[in-house]
Amino acid sequence: MKIIVVGTSHAGYEAIQTLLKEQPDAELHLYERGDTASFLSCGIQSYLEGIAESLDSLHYATEGSYIEQNVNVHMNSDVVGINPKAKTITVKTTDGETEESYDKLILSPGAAPVKIPIPGADLDNIFYVRGRNWAEKVKTRMGQSKKAVVVGGGYIGIEVAEAFAKVGIETTVIDSLDRVLNTYLDKEFVDVLNENMDQNGLTVRTSEMVKEVVGENGTVKKVVTDKGEYEADTVIMAVGVRPNTKWLQGIVELNPDGTVVIDDYLETSEKDIFAMGDATKIPFAPNHGSKLIALASNARRQGVIAAKNILEKKVKMPEVSGTSGLTLFDYKLASTGVKDIDQDSIDAEVASTFVVENIRPTFIDDEKVMMKIHFEKDSHRIVGAQLMSTYDVTASINVLSVAISSGWTLEKLAFADFFFQPGFNRPWNYLNVLAQKALDDNFDSEKL
Repeated sequence: MKIIVVGTSHAGYEAIQTLLKEQPDAELHLYERGDTASFLSCGIQSYLEGIAESLDSLHYATEGSYIEQNVNVHMNSDVVGINPKAKTITVKTTDGETEESYDKLILSPGAAPVKIPIPGADLDNIFYVRGRNWAEKVKTRMGQSKKAVVVGGGYIGIEVAEAFAKVGIETTVIDSLDRVLNTYLDKEFVDVLNENMDQNGLTVRTSEMVKEVVGENGTVKKVVTDKGEYEADTVIMAVGVRPNTKWLQGIVELNPDGTVVIDDYLETSEKDIFAMGDATKIPFAPNHGSKLIALASNARRQGVIAAKNILEKKVKMPEVSGTSGLTLFDYKLASTGVKDIDQDSIDAEVASTFVVENIRPTFIDDEKVMMKIHFEKDSHRIVGAQLMSTYDVTASINVLSVAISSGWTLEKLAFADFFFQPGFNRPWNYLNVLAQKALDDNFDSEKL
């Protein structure tokens, strides 16, 4: 059996590793349009800040490691077409186009950076942050830049802006929404982050729409918005990504947003063609629907599921809650499930409670954690949560993710079993307290 996997990023990598174990006799072919395989884009900030010493260290697999596993690797090979009836793919290389046959096909088309159609978008020293090549260009530019503007205040934009600010580059983040990290954190948290970013030399301008990038001699000079102008010698565009699926139109069924339509087992509308990764939606536990959540953790799970279903549909893709975390200057933050911005996606009235609580007894320290929990008002079913602290409590978000997937209510979390040692926490863990206060029934009366 000949199995072709298109794309070497997280989903493609995991599909290959699973196939090697579960289909040891299969003829495996892996196609990559670039000249390097399996690059960890999530590690770009580490490289920009000098934590990762080289881009080579950010590869979780290479062409050589795949070859050692007896995988037929095809680098610089762009899959540009599929004939589902003939079971062939069209591959474009520097030598032209060829057709290759398959028995089973697994697609990981990925996503491409959104390019906003404004004057000056093609000037020199405008950069995107997607993949190894862009990471290298941005790192090189950091050594020459004095003033930078980052357009977009999501995870990617904020990570790059932080890296620039830390080396003394005068950096401004511009976002059209009313706050940065809008889809990850609610206002209570971002208000604190805004103050901390300002203290660390990072300027944030929200509710501003970029209208133009002005240049001189073909190079960036300033960014113009509907509310002001910002001098810049470097511009980072980080306004999001969109599914790289235009080439699949008319081949497999696509959703209106460009994502590939897949069933519970990740098979597309065409038999024996599976799809996964940033070009697909994923089952969303809070509302039992589906949602586009471009996270490496989701792509990894999909890679395993697609490979396991290659011969027989036997494993459904499990629901997830879009759990993620980030460090930003002095704070560590994490979130899962719905927030204020998308709580209307739940088919019930949703309420929320915000709590600031001591992590450990006060005779140890006065370190605090900011917490927020979203829940169905009548049933008390937990549908979302956020945590933030200068102390690293981010791993606790995994507890809340599992609680959402398991259908936990506030009552269950309020009495959940957590260990106690004064150096770590309090007799009632802060997650217990969060649920208790949401129930307006706080049991922690100890003055510790």
